Amino acid sequence: MSKTENNKPKKNIKKILIFIIVLIVLIYFIYAIIELVKQPTDIFVIENGGLSEEESAVGYIIRKETVVQGNNYKNGIMQIKKEGEKVAKGESIFRYYSNNEESLVKKIEELDVKIQEAMEQDNSLPLSDMKILDNQIQQKLLEASNLNDIQKIEEYRKDISNLVTKKAKIAGDLSPAGSYIRKLIEERSSYETTLNSGSEYIQAPESGIVSYRVDGLESTLTPDSFSTLNKKFLDGLNLKTGEIIATSDENGKIIDNFEGYIATNLQSEKANQANVGDNVTLRLSNSAEIPATIEYIIQDEDSKLIIFKITNDLEQLANYRKITFDVIWWSYNGLKVPNSSLIKETSKNGKEIYSIIRNRMGYTDKIIVKVLKQNNSYSIITNYTKQEFEELGYNEDDIKAMKEIVLYDEIVLKPKV
Repeated sequence: MSKTENNKPKKNIKKILIFIIVLIVLIYFIYAIIELVKQPTDIFVIENGGLSEEESAVGYIIRKETVVQGNNYKNGIMQIKKEGEKVAKGESIFRYYSNNEESLVKKIEELDVKIQEAMEQDNSLPLSDMKILDNQIQQKLLEASNLNDIQKIEEYRKDISNLVTKKAKIAGDLSPAGSYIRKLIEERSSYETTLNSGSEYIQAPESGIVSYRVDGLESTLTPDSFSTLNKKFLDGLNLKTGEIIATSDENGKIIDNFEGYIATNLQSEKANQANVGDNVTLRLSNSAEIPATIEYIIQDEDSKLIIFKITNDLEQLANYRKITFDVIWWSYNGLKVPNSSLIKETSKNGKEIYSIIRNRMGYTDKIIVKVLKQNNSYSIITNYTKQEFEELGYNEDDIKAMKEIVLYDEIVLKPKV
């Protein structure tokens, strides 16, 4: 047998081996592709995210409120300070219309027209002074025509009335006694005196926020009434959630602008674990998130009556007595991962720890991570510090070998352990 014939079996065996290797590699890639298609979410990319535990609630607004009312409350109110405006103690916040006010105002307006016409025909008056006042009046009228705020329009109306009065007084002082202009001005002054003397002005008894939304619960839901409150009592008030308190035409009130309270009944696990002094965040219906502190807790049948103290957005809450809101017990931001990626283990000194499997270009590493907060689906994680590893029982060599997780790392979901 020739040498060439002896080499043929060897070449065939080599070809078969190469074929087998290629086949194994091909089968592996096919299997990997099938597995990837079957379980496309096996890999998760770590990103920054937020995590919180919260619950919806219905609450009652409690605040320190002082109702103010005068003797002429049946006459109706003209607001001096608008709803939600802050005032100092002693400031006039509104006045009651005087008796026959509408008739008196109409007579004064009619006299203003007559005085104006008379002054235009009297050449003895100083035209320069009158011209200046006329220009100021025209400017105020022009500015008032572009306003939509009733309170501002009322302020401009007062300014214009004062300018007209000033103009009339100048004319009256310069007109001879018994003249037509002076008689008109004296008649106007008489009506104006009657009008002012009949108006009752109401001052703020203390500083705070002005409100004309009076519901009769100002002396019932107060910071002094916490111990008397319970679910049965609050339900018995028969208040509609989110209903705006109607504006009163008879009285107003001053609300403490430093602090207010929201009382609610909760049955959750977090509510049962809550303590007086705990800090939380409340999310109002307008999506505003405000800090709050638990001021009072009492067991109330099968729930906890919790009263939160707030110092923000008191002006906005002045319109309501019963609202919906969310209690955010805690919130964290950081590296967010699914709970299915976490492996529960035990540290070298027996404490419970977690690890994850990181995948980089097909190479995997098990990395111990610190879980900051966790809900039913996700966790916020970070890396342990050297000191923390030492507290878990790891030595210097162990710590040097530790790897860290970073943003956008790929991790394995449901790792096989």
